[in-house]
Amino acid sequence: MPIIEIKNLNKTFVKGTDSFVALDNIDLSIKRGEIFGIIGLSGAGKSTLVRCMNLLEKPTTGKVIVDGLDITTLSERELRIARQSIGMIFQEFNLLMQRTALENICFPLELAGISRREAKIRARELLDIVGIPEKENSYPSQLSGGQKQRVAIARALANNPKVLLCDEATSALDPTTTQSILDLIKKLNRELDVTVVIITHEMKVVEQICNRVAIIADSNIVEVGAVDDVFLHPKTSAAKKLIFSNSDATEKFTGNGKYLRLVFDGDSTNRAIVAEMILKGGSPVNIVFADTKTIDGKVYGHLLLQLPDDPNAVGKMLDFLDAENITYSEEEYDV
Repeated sequence: MPIIEIKNLNKTFVKGTDSFVALDNIDLSIKRGEIFGIIGLSGAGKSTLVRCMNLLEKPTTGKVIVDGLDITTLSERELRIARQSIGMIFQEFNLLMQRTALENICFPLELAGISRREAKIRARELLDIVGIPEKENSYPSQLSGGQKQRVAIARALANNPKVLLCDEATSALDPTTTQSILDLIKKLNRELDVTVVIITHEMKVVEQICNRVAIIADSNIVEVGAVDDVFLHPKTSAAKKLIFSNSDATEKFTGNGKYLRLVFDGDSTNRAIVAEMILKGGSPVNIVFADTKTIDGKVYGHLLLQLPDDPNAVGKMLDFLDAENITYSEEEYDV
């Protein structure tokens, strides 16, 4: 059984006579124990979606089933209890500034009726798990961004949740700190068997940590799949836009407008595929975009090439790629 199931979920915000559809007929299933990414551009609806998973935002219609329980049907008291199994961390940490790191972690335990003594024992265990036991008496103003997020993660884990929701949890951090937080989340997923849902606008975060990913665009889930499969074979324009960032294209090429999207995995990254293809075709190509990724320890790469005008040369190039089992697609692409 999936640990999270979202069925026919809609969320409409109404202000006066105006309304805005943030989520439109969302269906999504998240497996127990996986790290699941939800990625989309700003305004796509991803943060609203993750906040609907613990009813911080109440859906207009639809069901949110967590560990077999439809939480949209619960009373306020029942929902407070159910939320104890759903931890959440935020971009801005949301720590209580007047409380120490230890006291911040104790706070949800106190709300759950745990004794102060037991709460402190649990909080110290969690500070050790997230790697900052020496910071228990430090206030948030005395902590770095990465340390604040570690305290926030420890607080989210206080009640032994089955699910950890991460809403842009690394967006406010520098690259080195981001990597350390992602490593920590992977460790928690593996050692505590907690299911992780990560909301982000950064493809590199998904590539480094997630097992599967959903692409959200214009309030809809447009694509779901294994991370490497979505990267190698994006089916929608929204996925292609996230993978092929226009900001990385060095210049605007003109011509016949025919492009070749070429994808290769770790088995071919050490070979001169493009050079061999050009020799076979007898005609040069323009490289519009190039990138490599590391997904689950394996290097993947993709290129966007402008094809020559000569159809005979193009045919020879494609024959070569077919013979070498290289993944590609011909397409019109606005760079």
